[in-house]
Amino acid sequence: MPRAFSGLIGIVCSPFLHADLNHLWSNTPPILLLGIALFYFFRYEAGRIFMLAVLLSGFMTWLIGRESYHIGASGLIYFLASFLISKGVIKKSKELVALSFAVVFFYGSLVWYVFPIDNAISWEGHLAGAIAGIILAMVINTTDLEVKAKIPKTIRGTEQEDWFLQQFDENGDFAPFLIDEEE
Repeated sequence: MPRAFSGLIGIVCSPFLHADLNHLWSNTPPILLLGIALFYFFRYEAGRIFMLAVLLSGFMTWLIGRESYHIGASGLIYFLASFLISKGVIKKSKELVALSFAVVFFYGSLVWYVFPIDNAISWEGHLAGAIAGIILAMVINTTDLEVKAKIPKTIRGTEQEDWFLQQFDENGDFAPFLIDEEE
């Protein structure tokens, strides 16, 4: 319950409470996908980021929420989505930007639920999670995990002999080779 002393416990507990199995099930796939992405890209900071996500989005929901009980992990989902998208843009990381496009593609309708469309849905929790994710992406300093394609030196021969491997630089990024005109 927002702005009530007894509702302070909900800041930490509300993401783990759900109305029914349908509510739990609707939150499970996105929280798993986005949580795995968080722990993959920010291995060393993911635990701290996740704890801050729970606290910050819960506190903001407690501050701005209407007089109603706000439960569910949707605020965390919105936090994770906005954090990963914002961090990808801020860091100019190809991998995070690609993940961001996937998030927008699969969960693009997330945007509409930060507005009061349905009284049964805590749009305040969604909005608080999204804002908290953007703020934390701008404020928190992360040591990004280097995500590069590891191409073996030999797949079908040496690197010089294999035309496929010649299309990649030493970091595994695509770098098309130039065809020698004399051949």
